[in-house]
Amino acid sequence: MVDALAVCVGRSGERKRFGSRRRSVVAGLAVTLALAGFGGGVARAEPLLVDRTVVRFEAPELGGARSPRFVSARLLAFEARIEALADPDRTGAAYRERHVSAALERHVAETLLASLRIEPEPTGDELRAQTEAARRLTEERAGGAEAVRAAAAAEGVGQRELVVLFQRQARASLYLDRMVAPMLSPSDAELRALFRNEKTPYRDAPFETVLPGLRRWYVSTRLQAALAAYYQNARSRLRIVYTEEPAQRS
Repeated sequence: MVDALAVCVGRSGERKRFGSRRRSVVAGLAVTLALAGFGGGVARAEPLLVDRTVVRFEAPELGGARSPRFVSARLLAFEARIEALADPDRTGAAYRERHVSAALERHVAETLLASLRIEPEPTGDELRAQTEAARRLTEERAGGAEAVRAAAAAEGVGQRELVVLFQRQARASLYLDRMVAPMLSPSDAELRALFRNEKTPYRDAPFETVLPGLRRWYVSTRLQAALAAYYQNARSRLRIVYTEEPAQRS
């Protein structure tokens, strides 16, 4: 096992060096995942499921160094596939470096938010409903349920792991909605103003016919922006460790 490459986010005087080094590490992670068989989309004669931790991260919200969190190669590859499917500018590859970076940032932000106390604490029914909503939002971002199933199958991610992922997203979104700013239940009046005044994928259709899709688009867009803002604000508190030396491009 090679030595871990530790990157402490937000350390004084190292922001520029961190930026270039982080890009190099993320690029290496993308190559490492592909070389390991994650994200390659290559059929094998026999099923072979090999997984390992590729990232460890710590934050005060999670209990600091005593309670690190881990990201597996399979799950990160799956999440990178979802980011790629949601990218209107993607090309033929399963995912690229920017998708690995976006997937990791979203994973970390959701994990931090999901660990925080929500007031009032969601009921079991509310959590189940929001977990189902998280599944639908992911499917819509990725282009449909079949696209999500194919991405999960390609990386060996099972149904139980998907449920855990959607539950994490559900708690994170409920925290943002209740403790930061309401965003999960926009009114028809808000959506009508959005439809009339802003550019959306639904501008060319009657409002009444696109209302359900517009509502999901609004929620997804607001959540993405809130997650990105939270991650940026949390960077000074984060310690991210890449647990493998990045593979080199040939």
